[in-house]
Order: sequence, then C-alpha cells, then structure tokens
Amino acid sequence: MAYENFGNAGPSNANDIVYDPDQDPDERRAVRKKYRDLKAEIDERQNNTDGAAEFMLETVKVADGLFARVRGTGEATLDSELLVKASVQSAMLARAMKSGSGAFDVDDYISKLVIFMGGRHGVKEPEVVPAEDEYEDDDDTQLDWGRIGWKAMARSHRVPAMDFMLGPLSVEQKKRNVGKRSKLEKHKEDRKKPQEITEDDITRSGNETTKNVLALEQILETTGKINIFRFIINPNDFGQSVENLFYLSFLIRDGKCALDIEDGEPKIFMCEPPTAEDYGEGLKKHQMVMELDMATWRRAVEVFDIRQSIIPQRPKAETRIGDKWYG
Repeated sequence: MAYENFGNAGPSNANDIVYDPDQDPDERRAVRKKYRDLKAEIDERQNNTDGAAEFMLETVKVADGLFARVRGTGEATLDSELLVKASVQSAMLARAMKSGSGAFDVDDYISKLVIFMGGRHGVKEPEVVPAEDEYEDDDDTQLDWGRIGWKAMARSHRVPAMDFMLGPLSVEQKKRNVGKRSKLEKHKEDRKKPQEITEDDITRSGNETTKNVLALEQILETTGKINIFRFIINPNDFGQSVENLFYLSFLIRDGKCALDIEDGEPKIFMCEPPTAEDYGEGLKKHQMVMELDMATWRRAVEVFDIRQSIIPQRPKAETRIGDKWYG
C-alpha cells in the first residue's frame, strides 16, 4: 500500500471537520480517487488471509488520515462506504479464524456461552468463587452474567465495575398461543358473515351534481351580477353553503360564469363561454382556491346581513343500502 502520510492515526478532531463547498476541485478528485483505490484493494484481498489483519489496520489508519482532507458530503459518503466494507471484511476474517483443528463458529460460541450462564437448562461447571458470591442452582431462565465476569477477571487487570448488559442473549422466546385460534375453529357457526349487497339493494338517484349546477346557472341568470357571498351563503346551513360554492366552481370552470373584483367586492356574473378562437388569441384560464370554513361563513352572514338564502334549501340526499337508510 503506497500512500503518502495523511496525518496521525486516531479519532478525527470534530473541530477539523469543516464543510467547504468551494474546496479545490483537484484536491476533491484526488481524495475520491484514493478512497476508491482503498476500496479496490480491499476487494482484491477479499480471499487472501495472509497478513489480512495488518492490511486492515493499515487501511483504517490511511482512511483516518485521508478523512482530515474531507470537506464535502460526497467524500464523506465514500469514507463511510470504505469503513463499512472494511468492517464486513474484518468480520469475515474473524469467522475464518482457526481455533485448533476447526474454524471459529460464532453461533456455536454464543450457544456455549448461554449454556455456561445457566440458560437453556445448561449444567453449571464447577468453579472456585469467593464464599460470599456462591451461586444457587435453580431453574431460573435469567442468564447469570456474573459467571462470565469471574472468568474474565482471571484474565484482566481492569478494576471490576458494576454495569448492565442487555442483549439478544437475555431475550426470552415468545411462545405461540394457538388456543384462541383452535377455539374459533371449533365454533365456526358463531362467526358472523358480512351483509351481502347486490345492485338491487342500492337505490341510485340521478346525478345530483349536474342537476344542482344547472339550477345555480338558472338562478344566476335571473339575479345578474351579484356578490359571491350573497349568492352562495345559506345562513341556516353551513354544509349547503359549501356545496353551493362547489357547484358554482363548475360554472366558472366551463367559462359560463366569471368572477371579478368591483368596488372591493368579489362579484360573479354569467358570460359567454370562450371559444377556441379566443384561446388561440391568447385568452388564458385563471384558477384559484377559495377557502370557506365555518368562521368565514359566520363572518359573511354578519357582514352582508344575509337573512335568506338566494339558492333554495335542498333536501338532504339519502341512500338506501339493504334495509337501512343513510343520509
């Protein structure tokens, strides 16, 4: 591995990591090229275990020094990809390590750890421990992490400290409860089927939207130019006021009705629908979104002193499904 010295190995200082979008392009390309070269070398040595540990250590040192020159998100992404690749390769090397005559099996190692700590009905091995810390033989499923601690203390010079370790070794497997399912299968007659509905059970009414749009068109022709709120607001029914605005939008969309601001008031009036020639001469449609909430509805009733709706009150539509009616 022939790379110049990029700095001392070790954790990078957060104060040295500065985002610089104006970094020299040549330097940015050089950093990216070195990251790609490191990834390529890891791929080439994927199946070569000779000196793999030293190679990985040297790669991480070079990458750490190279990271001091990173000033952009693209180069930082390459750095993270390199570390992930190095971690995966190191894990594969650890699995390929030889222990005696056989390979190191992580799953078998974890299984033996669980048995050693008293899990899965394992038999505890005799060992010498202080008299005040003798362990009881019981059938508790909780793992005895203290046994691992005493084993580790014999090989370690660190001062023992109290800590908590929670992980997959201490998770109890959930048992599948099949009691409720078998109970339901025994009493299938107790189940209720959903109501079957055919086309004959649904009473279809005429197209209410088309009919109401035509009704609003006829009313607007008789009223002439009028304030939009005076036209659509029903002082006794907020829901129908919203419906009136909805039906009016179809007239404006088709070009039969126009909206204009006159003396500070929004007014609507009937007009001739534009032709293809009008659009060819540059006429454009303008769309807008109008909000009509309950506060605006109450304010319009109060400001314009609306006592009676110009658009007649419509009966509520009802639909019959089976033997029931829905409004």
